[in-house]
Order: sequence, then C-alpha cells, then structure tokens
Amino acid sequence: MAKIIVVANQKGGVGKTTTAINLAASLAAAEKRVLLVDNDPQANATSGVGSAGIDGKTIYEVLVGELTAADAIQPTQMPFLSVLPSHINLVGAEIEMVEMQNRERLLATALLPERDRFDFIVVDCPPSLGLLTLNALTAADSVLIPVQCEYFALEGLGQLFNTINMVKKTLNPNLDIEGVLLTMFDSRLRLSNQIVEEVKRYFGDKVFATVVSRNIRLSEAPSFGKPIILYDAICIGTRNYMELAKEVLKNNKFFAIEPPQHEKTFIGP
Repeated sequence: MAKIIVVANQKGGVGKTTTAINLAASLAAAEKRVLLVDNDPQANATSGVGSAGIDGKTIYEVLVGELTAADAIQPTQMPFLSVLPSHINLVGAEIEMVEMQNRERLLATALLPERDRFDFIVVDCPPSLGLLTLNALTAADSVLIPVQCEYFALEGLGQLFNTINMVKKTLNPNLDIEGVLLTMFDSRLRLSNQIVEEVKRYFGDKVFATVVSRNIRLSEAPSFGKPIILYDAICIGTRNYMELAKEVLKNNKFFAIEPPQHEKTFIGP
C-alpha cells in the first residue's frame, strides 16, 4: 500500500512545489511507483512535470465527486511517475466543499482505491492552511516540511504544527512528520549556515541530512515542463533530490534503493 507524503508549508516561496515534483521524480527514477497529486490551484506541480490539467479531468472534479481519481490520473514523461493534475478551477473547490459531508476526508476517500497501485503518493499543497491542505493532512501518512535557509525561516511554522496536531487529535491520529527539509542553501552566506544550525537545534533528528542548495537549474526546469532529473541529470539539484529520495526510502524500509544501472549517475556512489 502506498505511503502518502504531503509536502506542506503555508509560507510561500520555500521550495514546496519544487520539492514535491523532484522528490516524486527521484523516487520514480529508483523504479518506485509514484503518484504526484497536485492539490494546489496554481497547478505548478502539474505543469512542472510536463502535464496539463485538462478541463474536466482534474483533482477538482475528483474532490467534488464528479470523477474517480483513476479517471483523472495521467502518465508523465517518466515510466514510474503519474500525476493527478490540478487546474485553476480548484480555487473554487473549498467553497463547494464546505457544504459537503465529511468535507475533510474527500481526498483520503478519493485516494484510497489508488493506494494499492503505487508505492508512494506525494501531495503538493497550496501555501495556506485551508480546506485543501486540511484534506491533504487528513489523507496523509506523513508531512514533509520544506524550510528555506533565509531570514524568517521559522516564521509561521508554529501555526503549521498547531494544525498538524489538531489533525492528529481529531481526524488522523497516525499522522507523522516525515522530516524537515532545508532548501535554498547558499554556503557562501553566513546566514544560511546559521539557519541550518537553528533549524537543527529546533527540530533535532527530524531534519533531513540532505540540504537542497540554491541552484539556477532547479529554477529553470519547471519552465521546460521537466523534473530536474530530466532537465539536467548531473547538476547539484538532481544530486540533492536523489539524496533526499534515498533518505525517504531508507526511512520507510525500502532497502533496494539503487537505481537501474543506466540511471546510476543520478544517485552517485
């Protein structure tokens, strides 16, 4: 059964969608069956893997009960990676969902039949703590929290953890923290190094060993509709996210983490 990992942080610009796309793609490169769920009306995870949210076949129709997830899931350029796309129409879904029965469990219910088809389901969330994010947390096994290595890095995390604890108490008692991922690290800046130490002191062993460096190739890849591993297989962004995938696989007892021989460049020694 698939493990559902939600990538969430209500603070924008922390590398949330970049992480959702590239963690999903890196797991797929290791031949794990992965579904990327774009739960954000901006639909950047959808376009970032080269897909389009076809009007009438997106997560919006799934959440409001017009389609099953299987009806809307699309293949991507990577054999082991599929996507449940988003569309700008999703922006109105929260208003419709307010009146629906079990409104916090709509995504969990929709994904349940798909869990046997995949090893991992990675969910990208909007930069808010509204009903869409609440649905994702209710469906999730764990939450991965990106934190940028910049000033005010910890701003708003208290509110996120309050929401996570509320979901654990009332909706999803098994919800866990997958880990805290440091992003946009610049080794030239003393501030970046200070933030790394501060986050590690605050979150302890919940912080991933992998740190994602600031990298122009990571910024360019979405405009070409490609995960970083397809856009530039040897850049530091690819190496960072493959290392993150290795940590996630190890933490989840997937021991056969080496990729196929022809993809070995992506993992490293």
